[in-house]
Amino acid sequence: MSGGPGAEPVGPRPLGVDVRPTGHAEVDAGLTRLADADRLAVEDHLAVYEDVHRGLRSTLTALDQHDPGS
Repeated sequence: MSGGPGAEPVGPRPLGVDVRPTGHAEVDAGLTRLADADRLAVEDHLAVYEDVHRGLRSTLTALDQHDPGS
């Protein structure tokens, strides 16, 4: 669907979500990776989401396994 000359293209556009550092390197790396999805084709988003999800799960698992006595 075209809106005529000068019309914005129809379709997905980057969200431009503001990402702020959390202070946790692993989480920050995941957030940066999510922001990269804005520059990828839609069909490549799933791989990014799955990669970030794995990283965040790993980070949370490591927190659960932390020995409070150390």
